[in-house]
Amino acid sequence: MKFIYYVAWLLFRLIFAGYFRRRVFNVERVPLSGPLILAANHASFMDPPLIGSAIDREINYLARDTLFRFPLVGPILRSVHVVPVDREGGGGAGLKAILERLLAGGAIILFPEGTRTRDGRLQHARSGIGLTVVKSTAPVVPVRLFGTYEAYRRQHRFPRPFRVIVKFGQPLDFVTLRAEAKSCSKARLKEIYRQIADEIMAAIAKLEPHEDKTAFP
Repeated sequence: MKFIYYVAWLLFRLIFAGYFRRRVFNVERVPLSGPLILAANHASFMDPPLIGSAIDREINYLARDTLFRFPLVGPILRSVHVVPVDREGGGGAGLKAILERLLAGGAIILFPEGTRTRDGRLQHARSGIGLTVVKSTAPVVPVRLFGTYEAYRRQHRFPRPFRVIVKFGQPLDFVTLRAEAKSCSKARLKEIYRQIADEIMAAIAKLEPHEDKTAFP
């Protein structure tokens, strides 16, 4: 890890372990090298650093391109290879940057729902993640977060000391659908994007913390 990334990684580990009593399940399912997509539910601004600090490899995060305009924030974001995306969370430039990171063997966090939940419940996935999966060769590890909505939902001005849990699922490999997408019709291609998005969201929904007997503090 780069020094600045390691400092932030260590700081967040300490914060989540102490203030939020974080627990992490099945982290061994996350490949420590090679291209990787981490697909998680989204409930709070805490979600990206919570996931990233739970694993022992650098992660490429997404951030709104407007943040890169600030004199101090911009250079820091660039130094840790944060991917700039537009207000809608994607766009051609954003997708190109994401695919470049994956092609270079990097890992990236994506939120299939596209935005934070307003009521704590899982939302329907947007088909955009299906496009990213098809265009890459990276395995997809579903991730489910528990407690981040209660700890720091939209209405909260400051995070509350609520226990947070991170659970990693088995990697998903969409080899068959990726192969079909290379030569299918445009109508079928859209169906494939939607199918992949729905399968990822279903895998996230199946993750429950009580299924595991061990946790990594």
